[in-house]
Amino acid sequence: MTRPAPPPGDRRGRAAADPPSTPDPGTPGSGQVPVCPRHPDRESYVRCQRCGRPACPECQRPAAVGIQCVDCVREGARTVRQGRTVFGGAPTDGRPLVTMWVIGICVVVFVLQQLVPGLTGRISFVPVLGDSQPWRFLSSGFAHGGLTHIAFNMYALWVMGQYLEPLLGRARFAALYLLSAVGGSVGLLLLASPQTVPECLVTRGAWCTSAVGASGAVFGLFGAFLVLQRRLGRSAAGMYVVIGLNAVIGFVLPNIAWQAHLGGLVTGAAAAGIVGYLGGRRSPAEQPRRTVHWLGLGALLALLVVLAVAKYALA
Repeated sequence: MTRPAPPPGDRRGRAAADPPSTPDPGTPGSGQVPVCPRHPDRESYVRCQRCGRPACPECQRPAAVGIQCVDCVREGARTVRQGRTVFGGAPTDGRPLVTMWVIGICVVVFVLQQLVPGLTGRISFVPVLGDSQPWRFLSSGFAHGGLTHIAFNMYALWVMGQYLEPLLGRARFAALYLLSAVGGSVGLLLLASPQTVPECLVTRGAWCTSAVGASGAVFGLFGAFLVLQRRLGRSAAGMYVVIGLNAVIGFVLPNIAWQAHLGGLVTGAAAAGIVGYLGGRRSPAEQPRRTVHWLGLGALLALLVVLAVAKYALA
């Protein structure tokens, strides 16, 4: 008994009813001119080494071998582990942008102080008013009392920022500066003699003194420098001399809030200790280390708030 012959074109007995698939436009052998998927009006005979699609000159990116399209480069960047600084911060291009922004803000505020009557009194830190006007804890760190005052502070900020910002990363450096500014105000609050508002207006005691300047934050950078240099095994002998001279000046010259200097110094050192010692150095688990750092810095801010609230409650 003979079997019926299979339909032409199919030796396994299946009907060859389906038409052959049509090649995608722009693929080799399709007979169509290849065009860039992102710019369909542009012909392109150069193909991405990763996905094989045409890429016009605008969408081509040099690769180790050949070129890749911008989509494949972007997708590859998502899977590549980003480099971090020695203390876990995002690497910078070397420009201390946060430092420059802070200097710019301080200069703008200083100019406004000269143009707007009463502005200095509204943003300076007056301990007796801090509980009802808490913004003064931070705003005072951007105001200054004179040209020499701002010039000295901005020079010190520029010198320290150029070193610390690339070392820590911009986010951590910004947190260090802001925490140190608040810590300077808290130091003045804790170490100044408490008085009530009426007594303050009559006697002009320590709690009535209007404290302005980035000195507390700058001393915080000094303290951070000491801690981080020790963590890296580097010498910081010169900084001890600078801090000692400034400490003597703070006690000898009038109208200098040494309490704010001390508060900023301690706060900056504590913040640097959190970043430098918690989570490990060059730890392979970058995400847990970053989480520990930010939780630690948040806890430091909470401690400053608690100290200020307790001081006002007990005064």
